Amino acid sequence: MSDAWLPDLARAGVKYQAIADALGAAIEQGGLRAGERLPPQRELAGKLGVDLTTITKAYDAVRGRGLIETRGRAGSYVREPRPVEIADPAQVDAGMNMPPELPALVHAIAGTVSALLLNGSSSRLQYQPAGGAAQDRAAGAALLRGLGLPAAQDRVLVTAGGQNALHAILGAALQPGDAIACGAFVYPGLRGAAERLGMRLVPLPEFDADSLRRACREQAIRALYVVPSNDNPTTRTLSVEERQAIAAVAGEFGVQVIEDDAYGALAANPIDPISSLVPDLGWYVASTSKILSPALRVAFVHAPNVVAALRLSADVHETAVMAPPLNVAMVARWIADGTYDRLLDGMRVDAAHRQAIAAEALAGLDYDSHPQGYHLWLRLADGIRPRDLADLMRATGLSVTAAEQFAVGSGATQAVRVSLGGLAGHDQLRQGLRILHGYATAPRLRPAALI
Repeated sequence: MSDAWLPDLARAGVKYQAIADALGAAIEQGGLRAGERLPPQRELAGKLGVDLTTITKAYDAVRGRGLIETRGRAGSYVREPRPVEIADPAQVDAGMNMPPELPALVHAIAGTVSALLLNGSSSRLQYQPAGGAAQDRAAGAALLRGLGLPAAQDRVLVTAGGQNALHAILGAALQPGDAIACGAFVYPGLRGAAERLGMRLVPLPEFDADSLRRACREQAIRALYVVPSNDNPTTRTLSVEERQAIAAVAGEFGVQVIEDDAYGALAANPIDPISSLVPDLGWYVASTSKILSPALRVAFVHAPNVVAALRLSADVHETAVMAPPLNVAMVARWIADGTYDRLLDGMRVDAAHRQAIAAEALAGLDYDSHPQGYHLWLRLADGIRPRDLADLMRATGLSVTAAEQFAVGSGATQAVRVSLGGLAGHDQLRQGLRILHGYATAPRLRPAALI
């Protein structure tokens, strides 16, 4: 029996919420274990010097998160953890690069949404100001400063995910016919947005400052699109020196930098953004979808100046109206109370574990990866068609995507992107990777016959 447990109420704020948060943290961190009985509500109220209603609301909030259960007169107990449901491979979208679904994230979402609604914050159920409410933009600015970008709140906007941000940036900053320099392989969402808006992608033969300078001398390059850390799909990460050199060329030719830092926060040793070196030219995007959960649909954008931010806010409103208000409030709260960093630490550890599983299962194959990333870039031997391999792997639930899906321009490449996230269990991942190794080393790969 855990009658001796008492929460630390040093944290300022609503008392019942502080008690609920302390209780939830004690359960998630192992201080209170499954099956243990919690102190009776009236007894805990007396020890803490609060009324019974406060304790009842706190217990109700934690129960809503699925962490405790009531057994009638026997009292309240820590609930046995529910097993994570393994995804049905047939229902997995094999084209998406998703973070893993960790139990801590599920608990955090359940608890925070419940707390927001129980606090009676009706404004979170209403339309939000264009570009985001002031407190949410302030939270975004704090997050971006932690990533090495000297962010100003009046230049930060909240968007409905990174894709919404990219579409709005292209619409606000460029014109049809403008040229955007990028890598030879690029995130398909950027490519699709550029095509819809009539903009040209100019692939650089090598993603470095010299190639960018040559492209700028040959034609009018209006912008550079870059995923600076753990590039999707190639896993390339630009060093400090490479970022400085690219920033110098951007400044020399007045090239806007669209910095899609979807994975940078996962790195154990993050590098300051290119936008921090050319603040008057940088559009910096930090999304929660690729590092926490695609269900969040929340991203923060830092614009080059206030006028650009106002322009972008109008475009975001026209394309998506707003980011999901409850999700934004949830992320803002996590940033403020440290939950965001704790969840990120969990994702980082899990990503490193998945990379270790890949290193063992794919031993001997030629691939690039990031130590804390959840995708890798696998080069294939001649005679293995990337698309055939992707089709064969679909039934396993392991997301394998042919290089041609990312290619800018023509030209076949013997490579695939392999996503290590999305699948719920490490055992399922290990099995899928072993099958991949078998196909990748098969002397003759044949697609399954159609019946």
